[in-house]
Amino acid sequence: MGPPLRVALVAVLTLSVAGCGWFGGDKASGSTVAVYDIKPGQCFTAPGAVKTELASLNRVSCSDPHTHEAYAIVQYSTSTAGSASATTSVYPTSDALTNFAQGSCAQKFQDYVGINYLDSSLYFTFLVPSARGWEQDNDRSIICFITTTGQTLTTSVQGSKK
Repeated sequence: MGPPLRVALVAVLTLSVAGCGWFGGDKASGSTVAVYDIKPGQCFTAPGAVKTELASLNRVSCSDPHTHEAYAIVQYSTSTAGSASATTSVYPTSDALTNFAQGSCAQKFQDYVGINYLDSSLYFTFLVPSARGWEQDNDRSIICFITTTGQTLTTSVQGSKK
């Protein structure tokens, strides 16, 4: 079984989501972290190359320039997505994953940053499981990341109320 893959979805200002990828590069100043090993509070850089599936990210210290900070990991379940069943073995539609991720990441934002998402100058984006990871690895994790509209961060945003 190969390394787990994630589909990258980028949330735009209005929270409409585009199906394009980000991350995936490897810079000498950081360390490569498998997506299964990502933890809230870790910071990452996004390369210029775009990918739609990835197995790892380039982690850097949050005191170094970075573009994304992981702030929550939520488990997809159909009960919280509007169904009576708690889990599903069938890979959800892109819309179902996107809607679940948007709602879950928005809910977790204030707990991490200390301010409501609608009042913040920061944005969020997320990684969702790929169909292959869902079926082969039973991956149901959605990873929420804080980002900006292009500015580089040089400190953690945890508790920043930005």
